[in-house]
Amino acid sequence: MTNEPIIPTRKLLLVCGCLLGLTALTVVAYYVDLGVFHTPVALGIAGVKAVLILLYFMQLRYSSGMTRAVIIVGLLWLGLLLAGTMDDALTRGWLNVGAP
Repeated sequence: MTNEPIIPTRKLLLVCGCLLGLTALTVVAYYVDLGVFHTPVALGIAGVKAVLILLYFMQLRYSSGMTRAVIIVGLLWLGLLLAGTMDDALTRGWLNVGAP
């Protein structure tokens, strides 16, 4: 038998309510003209929702240090891949190879 923590139902319902509120905020942000801030706001809300899901529904908050290290290294690797992709996409037009 494992020693898994029992998260109170009230706390899970509170997190669920926060997720529903953030989803409603996402819908509101879709209809509001935020200009260049539209994407960062949407990504910020999505990031907060992802952190809540990781911490409470996937029980990362109560997991061991090794599990947390694996999650952090995975997120760093994802960031490295995204940075490399953006670097490639943003600098494609810099070299005009074969252009007269």
